[in-house]
Amino acid sequence: MARHDAHAGLLLLLPAAAWLLLCARQGVGAQKVRVEEELEAYPNESVDLRCQFIDGGGRTKLTQVSWIWEPIDGQRDNIAVYHPEYGQSFPNLSFKDRVVFLHNNLENPSIRISNLRMSDAGRYTCEYATYPSGNEQGTSTLVMLAKPKNSAKVVTVQAGTKAVVVAQCEAADAKPAAAIKWLASVGGNHSTSTVNGPDGTVTVRSEYRLVPTPADDGRELTCMVDQRTQDRTWVHMLRLSVEYPPSVSIEGYDQNWFVGRQDATLVCAANTNPPPTAITWTTASGPLPDTVEVDANKLTVRNVDDAVNTTFICEVRNKHGVAKHQITILVTEKERPVSSGPATGAIIGGILGALAVLGAIVGLIFFIRRRQDDAEGPPKHKPPPPVKSGGSTELFNKPSEPPAATEMAPLSPGDVYYEPTGSEPVRNNGGETSGALNGGGPPLPDDDYDLSSADHHEPAPAANIARGESFVSPAIVSSPQYPLSS
Repeated sequence: MARHDAHAGLLLLLPAAAWLLLCARQGVGAQKVRVEEELEAYPNESVDLRCQFIDGGGRTKLTQVSWIWEPIDGQRDNIAVYHPEYGQSFPNLSFKDRVVFLHNNLENPSIRISNLRMSDAGRYTCEYATYPSGNEQGTSTLVMLAKPKNSAKVVTVQAGTKAVVVAQCEAADAKPAAAIKWLASVGGNHSTSTVNGPDGTVTVRSEYRLVPTPADDGRELTCMVDQRTQDRTWVHMLRLSVEYPPSVSIEGYDQNWFVGRQDATLVCAANTNPPPTAITWTTASGPLPDTVEVDANKLTVRNVDDAVNTTFICEVRNKHGVAKHQITILVTEKERPVSSGPATGAIIGGILGALAVLGAIVGLIFFIRRRQDDAEGPPKHKPPPPVKSGGSTELFNKPSEPPAATEMAPLSPGDVYYEPTGSEPVRNNGGETSGALNGGGPPLPDDDYDLSSADHHEPAPAANIARGESFVSPAIVSSPQYPLSS
């Protein structure tokens, strides 16, 4: 039973040992055959594939070396073989005359491939036949790069209402594929497409579209191409070409054409693309006067007279349409004086307008600040005065009419003359207190008051009303005891 278990354990260990042996062999092989892992090259150039056998102990015998090309997975093809006795061999016709050995020995069988093609990309394995260890190998990957053939152009279009292609940009036969971007000063959008070539290259095309208008003619549009093989971004600026029918205006008339004026000129200004095919000057009354000379879009009157007192018409034509414009000339007997008044007036008006605007702004700020102060501070108005019962409040209702001076009955001993200030009470005939005595001053003496006695004083009654209840004095009247001076 024990022997059976030991036998079963040995069988389980055999696969693991075989795997370890294989890994060790691959490690030794990778160390013995030295190659470059990856190389980059371009079409029509050359590349050196280096290979060297490293044998530290010198116990391995080299029999033969071969270079094997794998363009795609699963396909292998010998392109170069070297045998120390039989020499060199190049079995693949597609590499014939393009592959050579750099050294004529087994220890360093490096090769050079010239006139590279995009189809040469793939894996290149340097494989040794050795004794006693068997085959040893190392593999290099050749990456073929292709610089793009960049180009950009505008597409001449006619102004319209539909989006059309106005520019094209292309990065052709590149590997890896290029990226195209647009920088535009106009609206619109672009679309990009790719086409794969048979040799692994990629062509990228981009088209820019917009709804063209006359204003878009001549505007800038820039194509930019980025790709791995380029040192910097490829940039190409284009100017759009939008064609449209002409629009016409006549310039040069200053409203001062007078009899005898020399070389008066009119210019027919045409906005059009493409350029006009014909420019024609006529008048509303018929043919041009004899004093008129025409040079393309320029009309010159050598000597102004009544014959040019007419309407001139300029007509412009291109392949997309025709347009015309007219202007009526008024010839005067004498030259009109040239005045600088309008210019000066415009300057003064501008200054006054600026000052008015500034004043309005300052006034608005002041108004807002005052409203804020009014909202935050105490009320500024006075409350209405109190109304006293009886007939003593008539004067409150007529503050704007001064009281008329009238004569009244003499003051009785109980009455006093008063001019209230709000600090002393007032006593009337009835004996009731209604205001300040004598306007808040010292009290007036009674009939039995001894003027000769300076020590006799009657204390003033205390005030019992607020200031402002009675503030209008009645008419002053004469009294036998205190007569008024005339």
